[in-house]
Amino acid sequence: QVQLVESGGGLVQPGGSLGLSCAPSGSIFRLGTMAWYRQYPGKRRELVASITRGANTNYADSVKGRFTISRDNAKNTVYLQMHSLKSEDTAIYYCNTDLANFPWGQGTQVTVSS
Repeated sequence: QVQLVESGGGLVQPGGSLGLSCAPSGSIFRLGTMAWYRQYPGKRRELVASITRGANTNYADSVKGRFTISRDNAKNTVYLQMHSLKSEDTAIYYCNTDLANFPWGQGTQVTVSS
């Protein structure tokens, strides 16, 4: 059973930057397209960004130009670099495959506030 472990969240001021990491217990190369999601209180998780094995990326319109997803297959880690953070980016961030077909991890809280 693949376990997903997210890290790197925290409190940051508006306009600041933060980097998240995801280290699944299974091989991310084998898992295929990986993705970051976020969830607001009382809302369903939404897809933020995805990246294929070949490093092709896609982003939600709300984060285009501000967030960058990347992967290091050798280190078995997926990253989300976030810049120009806004208060509306405050959420719990999760990683999973693009099909979200593995149990969700605990996520990592990102809070953007002055």
